[in-house]
Amino acid sequence: MARSRGKENKQRSKPKPVRYFDYSLLFLIIFLLCFGLIMLYSTSSYYGVLRFGDAAYYVRKQLFASALGLAAMLVVSQIPYQIWMRFSTMAYLAALVLCTAVIFIGKEGGGQSRWLYIGGQSFQPSELAKLAVIIFLATVVYKTSKQVGNFKTLMKVMAFALPITGVVAYNNLSTAIIILGIAVCMLFVASPRYSHFVVMGGIVIAVGVLFILLASYRAERIKIWLDPEGYEKGYQTLQGLYAIGSGGLFGKGLGESMQKLGFIPEAQNDMIFSVICEELGLFGAVCLILLYLLLIWRFMIIASNAADLYGALLVVGIMAHISIQVVLNIAVVTNTIPNTGISLPFVSYGGTSISFLLSEMGLALSVSRGIKFEVT
Repeated sequence: MARSRGKENKQRSKPKPVRYFDYSLLFLIIFLLCFGLIMLYSTSSYYGVLRFGDAAYYVRKQLFASALGLAAMLVVSQIPYQIWMRFSTMAYLAALVLCTAVIFIGKEGGGQSRWLYIGGQSFQPSELAKLAVIIFLATVVYKTSKQVGNFKTLMKVMAFALPITGVVAYNNLSTAIIILGIAVCMLFVASPRYSHFVVMGGIVIAVGVLFILLASYRAERIKIWLDPEGYEKGYQTLQGLYAIGSGGLFGKGLGESMQKLGFIPEAQNDMIFSVICEELGLFGAVCLILLYLLLIWRFMIIASNAADLYGALLVVGIMAHISIQVVLNIAVVTNTIPNTGISLPFVSYGGTSISFLLSEMGLALSVSRGIKFEVT
């Protein structure tokens, strides 16, 4: 009798593995998505009426793309993330082919050929490239994790990111910078030797300077950045700064922006942060930045507790993507860096962008599902 009771007590005290799911990350994603739709409607309603006779034109298209993205996020979050290792090379090659096709048969929009039209719908392959690079490099680094501390191996892995970076940079330098940044961040986390990145950083800077000087319009952007009042193309930057300055501490109120009424060209795209500052003020802008910081914090929690290195690398890549894009967008709007087209995640208008961004969130949630902890 005593022995049987002892066995029962041991069975009761034995820790039970519990599956984890990051509901905090899910809440932040949904909150940012809803906030983005509200701000998009406020920002784009003027252009919607002016061009299409419909104040909700842009937000309706964004809502449709968001619904597709949420469906993709739900599906991807339920799939074990290890399965993407099998399709990583295929995804990378598909992204490379589509990005190359943009150079030859891409449709122009906003002065740049960045879109393909498939079945009457526009599609931006560079958004697929970000996700494909994350999955592909996570697979490569995972398979060479024991040798990644070697500088030669590090450069070989980095070389995989260069073809797609170069192809994307032909028409979209800002996205190429993001892709390169994602690759560097993933390797930085995986490599035990940080001194290698000093050399790598020098090479990247040298190539970047050369790439800018090879195209006159890129060099012109540097001049406009230094003196926006002296150039006609500095108009958008100046209007964005006027919007930020006029917002004050608490803003003019939701929907009360003046600069969105034709003064800031395409305000619903890359310059939407300036309208947020004008309508919600410094307080609203800081709150939005804090939300992004919370999102990044959740990524760090998931990455540090991931079941394996592959899952951790996937989340690090996603975290790098969001972080770099947020920093660059806000830096452009505030004229901290030269103007280049970078959208604000979850907020700026862009169907392809929001769909793939939510798919990435599904991937991060899938990694969180793989985390196990024990409850006694």
